[in-house]
Amino acid sequence: MRKIALVAAASAAALSLAACSEATEDSAEVTAENAVADAETNMDEAATDLETAGDEVAMEADDAAAEVESEVEGETEAEAQAD
Repeated sequence: MRKIALVAAASAAALSLAACSEATEDSAEVTAENAVADAETNMDEAATDLETAGDEVAMEADDAAAEVESEVEGETEAEAQAD
């Protein structure tokens, strides 16, 4: 009778461990999926930030070029008037 009780207890413990292992596996899978989703979100944000920075640099370069062009034209006009 004791052997039957021990076998039953061992079986119950094994089933509990199996269920615990399955829950741990499911939890690990969810954690991995969340990590991938977070990485994708971070990559999208980084791409947006880089695009915005590139646009800002392009605008500043255009402004600088227009300023230089204006200065060169002003110098050219001054030289023409001096002649």
